[in-house]
Amino acid sequence: MIIREVQAKSILSKSGIPGADYCINAYVGCSHACVYCYATFMKKYTGHTELWGTFVDVKVNAAELLRKQMQKAKRGHVMVSSVTDAYQPLEVKYRLTRQCLEILLEHQFPVGILTKSPLVLRDLDIIKRFDEIEVGLTLSTDDEKMRKIFEPGAPPIEARISTLRTLKEQGVKTYVFVGPMLPMNPAVLAEKIGRYTDSILISRMNYVSKTAHIFKKLGMMQWLEKGFAEEIKTRIRKSLGHEKVIDC
Repeated sequence: MIIREVQAKSILSKSGIPGADYCINAYVGCSHACVYCYATFMKKYTGHTELWGTFVDVKVNAAELLRKQMQKAKRGHVMVSSVTDAYQPLEVKYRLTRQCLEILLEHQFPVGILTKSPLVLRDLDIIKRFDEIEVGLTLSTDDEKMRKIFEPGAPPIEARISTLRTLKEQGVKTYVFVGPMLPMNPAVLAEKIGRYTDSILISRMNYVSKTAHIFKKLGMMQWLEKGFAEEIKTRIRKSLGHEKVIDC
């Protein structure tokens, strides 16, 4: 893993994601190395030539920048994070996400966190003090074999479900992001997550160009067909209840 400590110029950025006014990305790149990741487009702007998943830039001045920006920022919903995982392994050392959450807490900005990592539980002491906060876990499949193929550096599925359960038990509003939909048993996934989440966001995502060769090798090309994907969504809705499931 190539790790660089960098000085960022801004950390609280305007967001184009529905429901989020701002986003915070304290890292560039992600060691989870998900083969479908849409954020690989970042390489066009950062000058990285390394393979996605083999480098991470650490914005070591993230907290300092955020404190300055918050002095003038209009109140709005903040997404942590949009193009990287805020709780990837380097967060254990650098604690940038934790520092940023502490600053957001001082101003009580509404926050949404999306991660694949149990490390988010480290910050429960901060999370539980927000008036408005929601924590999501990405779960694209119930099949650990598929996880290892498509998300080789990410935490195991059961660890994420356990994290979801702990968050729910601690009174934190939770959601699951099923995106992209990888090969799965939708009824099994629904059974595993249904009790621990307030809502489920499902997105097929446009990842065909990055993964078609993998699905072809696995003999699972039907998972890239729109009609098949809609059938899987329908089965998830039936298992969880339509009121919980949101297409995005």
